[in-house]
Amino acid sequence: MKQIVLASRPKGEPTKDNFRFEDLELPALREGEVLLQPLFMSVDPYMRGRMNEGKSYVAPYEVGQPIDGGVIARVVESRSNELAEGDTVLGTLPWAEKSIEQARKLRKVDPQLAPVSWYLGILGMPGLTAYFGLLDIGQPKEGETVVVSGAAGAVGTVVGQIARIKGCRVVGIAGTDEKVELLKKEFGYDEVINYKTVGDMGQALKTACPDGVDVYFDNVGGDITDAVIARINFHARIVLCGQIALYNETRVPVGPRFLPLILTRSALIKGFIVSNYSKRWPEGIQQLASWIKEGRLHYKETKIKGFEKLPEAFLGLFEGKNQGKMLIEV
Repeated sequence: MKQIVLASRPKGEPTKDNFRFEDLELPALREGEVLLQPLFMSVDPYMRGRMNEGKSYVAPYEVGQPIDGGVIARVVESRSNELAEGDTVLGTLPWAEKSIEQARKLRKVDPQLAPVSWYLGILGMPGLTAYFGLLDIGQPKEGETVVVSGAAGAVGTVVGQIARIKGCRVVGIAGTDEKVELLKKEFGYDEVINYKTVGDMGQALKTACPDGVDVYFDNVGGDITDAVIARINFHARIVLCGQIALYNETRVPVGPRFLPLILTRSALIKGFIVSNYSKRWPEGIQQLASWIKEGRLHYKETKIKGFEKLPEAFLGLFEGKNQGKMLIEV
């Protein structure tokens, strides 16, 4: 079978040359292990940081070693009392056509409760990121204005809907007219700005947010964030979730110095990663599932079929090819 390894560390934007397919021969199962067949494999922007060398909140990928990420898989053989053949599990697994893992490192999921791919999306890391980032840090209040960059992504689509549930005016920023319409019609955004065609972002934000910005959920960074922060209100909260506009920069760009605005408007800016809230994940999953059941929360996936398409799907994240969660269906 095949696996995908990191062939080289990218300089700037990754390319297909940074990935390499290799033949893989798995050993026999040992006690406590299971053999897994992937069903859905996740590609996420944070993986770009793991392709670099250096210390971060998660270990970098090693050159010549398999890339790993979130995977929903089926147990095809088991030597564990915890999992049986046919069980569906969630884990951080290598990009491989089959893999072996210790059962204790996997979480069993129930295919009867929701489509299993949702455990990589709205009931998984992206949904929980939106839930805890917005509610714990953003603390939206009824009548406030919430701005979301990267609004059509896996996290952004959920953030906007939760903000609407909390009674906020929600303004999104996305990169195509198709995404603008999707966010308005399917996800309830009040206004959406196409940053690629708008021209003057500052003026567009002034029009879309006549009362200023109370909460900014930042998935993007860069020029967009500079423009949004210029519109923040007194006691605004800025949720720093992602900086995808900067991930492929080879040198640190210098933008407006916005800390004086943070100071004079008594604003809060806080970065986070979803694992900070790991002890509260059951709370988040329960609430997200409840909103889905009530019809108050909708979900969008972009599925690409074929294990061999993993690098292409990952690179597509940086070109904005996804609507909602990007997945490979194996």
